[in-house]
Amino acid sequence: MDPRSEVVIRQHEYLSGRVLLVNAPTDDLVANLAANITPSLWTWDYNELQYFQTQQANVHFGVDLPEGDFDQAIIFVPKSKELLNYLLHNVVSRLSVGASVFLVGEKKAGVERAAKQLLPFGQACKLDSARHCQMWQMSIAANVSAKPLADWAQHYTVATPEGELIICALPGVFSQNRLDIGTAVLLPFLSQVTSGKIADFGCGAGVISAYLAKLNPQNRIFAMDVDAFALASTRLTFEKNNLSPEQLEISAVTGIEDAPLFLHAIVSNPPFHQGIHTNYNASENLCKTSRRHLKSGGELWMVSNRFLNYPLLIEQNFGQCSVKADQQGFKVLFAKTQKKLKEQ
Repeated sequence: MDPRSEVVIRQHEYLSGRVLLVNAPTDDLVANLAANITPSLWTWDYNELQYFQTQQANVHFGVDLPEGDFDQAIIFVPKSKELLNYLLHNVVSRLSVGASVFLVGEKKAGVERAAKQLLPFGQACKLDSARHCQMWQMSIAANVSAKPLADWAQHYTVATPEGELIICALPGVFSQNRLDIGTAVLLPFLSQVTSGKIADFGCGAGVISAYLAKLNPQNRIFAMDVDAFALASTRLTFEKNNLSPEQLEISAVTGIEDAPLFLHAIVSNPPFHQGIHTNYNASENLCKTSRRHLKSGGELWMVSNRFLNYPLLIEQNFGQCSVKADQQGFKVLFAKTQKKLKEQ
């Protein structure tokens, strides 16, 4: 069991009634809670949704707080300070004055820093410190009103040959404040991507999706991400730039295996973080299996850190891989499926 969950169980006497677990670890915590606790879970990670569904847990996936009333909430500290502020604001807006909000996290993940974010909402005290984790309790001092989702987005502009794009990035989304280097290196090559059905795998705030849509109004963009906040950001980015919503199809996915078939192209600045941990599974699977989702003559465009051996993985599965650019520590990789010869 995750050590954060063990700390919660150690302090179970503080818990009672309808308890919302926010960003909870994928373990057996829910099954080990006392009988007087009715737990609900809120996650924005599609992989976590599927795990909790296999546990027959009452789980909600999305960027919004689940419907219903709650007596208490336990927030497991996310990586992003901005995301924690969003979570706290929304949880406090739903609970009653005097209700408890608990904060749990690892010391190496900054739980002590995160505990300071409780102070605007009420008095906080440390309940426990064990297994390199801490648990804090805050009693809500006053009601707050929930803000519209779009108010939480940060905006920045990206210059392109087709004009400026305004990017809307919600809390916790990759590269929330500025265009990341990898995507900046990839952008000049997007005009070379074949038109048609295009998947943006790991869409983030929608930079690649929006530019592909702007390049060709006939493109059909499949924006895919594991993170509900990324998917919502991409939708906001399309709205902000007056791009046709008919061009965009948004999908929560576990990996490239959930992509549509017979795509003309897959374009990706693939994810490599899961929480605070590095995880290359999604990007390695992209190299190994994306070919199955491309039509004859379909293209893979991908940007990755220079030190990763993705060209070899792609070559093993496509038969070839071209390095289109090698700049600022990133490589732009290109591969194409062989066209099938028509029968004579």
